[in-house]
Amino acid sequence: MQKINRLTGITLKVIIGSLLAFSLTAAKAQSTAPEFKVIAFYTGKDDLAHISFVHRANDWFPRAAVKYGFTYEATTNWNDLNEDFLSHYQVVLFLDTRPENPAQRLAFQKYMEHGGGWMGFHFAAFALTPSAYPQNWDWYHNIFLGSGEYVSNTWRPTPAFLKIENSQHPAVKDLPAIFKSAPNEWYRWKNDLRTNSDIKILLSIDPSSFPLGTGPKPYEIWHEGYYPVAWTNTRYKMIYLNMGHNDMDYEHGTNKELSNTFDNETQNKFIINSLLWLGRTNNL
Repeated sequence: MQKINRLTGITLKVIIGSLLAFSLTAAKAQSTAPEFKVIAFYTGKDDLAHISFVHRANDWFPRAAVKYGFTYEATTNWNDLNEDFLSHYQVVLFLDTRPENPAQRLAFQKYMEHGGGWMGFHFAAFALTPSAYPQNWDWYHNIFLGSGEYVSNTWRPTPAFLKIENSQHPAVKDLPAIFKSAPNEWYRWKNDLRTNSDIKILLSIDPSSFPLGTGPKPYEIWHEGYYPVAWTNTRYKMIYLNMGHNDMDYEHGTNKELSNTFDNETQNKFIINSLLWLGRTNNL
């Protein structure tokens, strides 16, 4: 009888110990559950500089996800841009292009109108008529982004000094008032975003950057003007960043990558601040 009681006591200790271990494991798993899920869409074709950026993004974001507590997935299947698929993610990224299919476009618009988060890079805002990417999506280019068509760009890809325009926004938290970017091809847009009350410009090119670009064509070098680089539309949970074009050795025929957008820690801070704001913000 004493042996049975002794065994029962040992068994109870084992059971209690197992339950405690299970509870601690469950609590730890719950505490490390991702805060939000990110899905990145990209095409990854044609322009080597954009392809290079996509590869670098798909290397950098998973490592950032581990550090900051979110999940990151990437796909070239734009057919996944549908209501059911998007319902599993809190933030959508466009790394290079935009959707072309009307059903995909409508699904994305509904996603944004119902509180989804979005971050777009560089070519994701491009539209030029005539071109392979004409301005044929008014909601996206004129209402959502507000920028309208692409007008011109600098060349070669060069760094710029970027100035914070809205110091209260979480995306620029702990950033210097002016900082130097990674090399990039900078875009100019048809619409003046300063006249759009829905748009809050976060970063612009500081005049100390001029002349910006090296040519060789004179119009590829900017000497003056106002150029927004990153902004948000207060009607949606979104941020667009003009960064996303690595420098490549086209001229010598090597096509070697000469720069990496994610080699700039201050710029990376802006990107991760923006993403965490999008993923953690429940209200528009």
